[in-house]
Amino acid sequence: MKKYLIIGNGVAGTEAAIEIRKNDPHGQITMVTEETTPFYSRIKLPDYMAGITEKSDLVIKKDQWYKDNKIELKTGTTVINIDNAKKQVEDQAGNTLEYDSLLISTGSASFIPPIEGNSKSNVFALRTYDDAKNIVDAISNVKNVVVIGGGLLGIEAAHAFVKRGLTVTVVEFFDRLLPRQMDNEGALLLTEKLKNIGLNFRLRAKTKKIMGEKAVTGVELESGEVLDADIVLFSAGVRPSLSLPEKLGLKIDRGVIVNNYMETSLDNIYAAGDVAEFEQTNFCIWSEAQEQGRVAGSNMAGFLKVFESIVPSNRLKVAGIDLGSAGDIDPDNLLESDIEKSDKVYRKIVRKDGKLVGCIMLGNTAGFSGVVRQIATE
Repeated sequence: MKKYLIIGNGVAGTEAAIEIRKNDPHGQITMVTEETTPFYSRIKLPDYMAGITEKSDLVIKKDQWYKDNKIELKTGTTVINIDNAKKQVEDQAGNTLEYDSLLISTGSASFIPPIEGNSKSNVFALRTYDDAKNIVDAISNVKNVVVIGGGLLGIEAAHAFVKRGLTVTVVEFFDRLLPRQMDNEGALLLTEKLKNIGLNFRLRAKTKKIMGEKAVTGVELESGEVLDADIVLFSAGVRPSLSLPEKLGLKIDRGVIVNNYMETSLDNIYAAGDVAEFEQTNFCIWSEAQEQGRVAGSNMAGFLKVFESIVPSNRLKVAGIDLGSAGDIDPDNLLESDIEKSDKVYRKIVRKDGKLVGCIMLGNTAGFSGVVRQIATE
């Protein structure tokens, strides 16, 4: 009976386990995760912060699912060492686990910029359930929040704070919100919509320091403006969690380098999701992690499957506003594009040499999935 070990309980690790079990009904599958909460939706954490979702609603795979699929899940378990010669890992309690095939899907961690004052109390990042819980515990007696970063998670978190009745200012270094998903016109419409629901913004703004002695009292910008703040939330992106791969001596660039079978530079060790880098690319998005997990799991079970680069895409509600973005959004308007816009909707279809290469859909995402499929095939 083959032994499969998966380090990480996110979407990549879970999809790998599903694929392994599909192809090997009898193999021993063990998953370990540092977190104490089983596989859950990170995208719903702002809803939990807003008080409209319970912890139990976040969990995607309940305990019974692991039992039904004969998967042993070890939560609250940190792998501190991997010995590939012996095919063993060691956890923080000194326990050892054996494997024939190992998947590293440790995901990513929040990036905290090296800004003066970033270690003060009431300075947070939002990546895990524990992060969200700590934020909820801290907001009962505060009034002002500054969110540093105007990406998807930053805006969703800012909206959650507004729902709690707090005054929120979002500080964004770029000249527009969602710089990876929106061009200037689309971002302008989104910004106006978000202002109407109570958010404040400082664009083209850089944070100089976080003020206060022990706890946060404000945020000073490079312009000299000081924003009142009882809480600061950094939403400045993520970085792959590479401590284990580095210790193991795997080939690493921005992430663990993998081939199109999700194999690393060492035999019998695979990587998938945010921690993996394929063809010098790592989008750190759900759809990429999901497909990489499927490919890794299939190959770990001995059934050949190949990963191909995906079209980077996001479809979700940003503060209750429908948004879809995929491929090359052509933020500088250098390519051909068809644009539909009103005071409620912005839709942009981007073409290069007559081929569909990207799109933005704000306020109306009808047909988005079909457009993404067309981008992938052209």
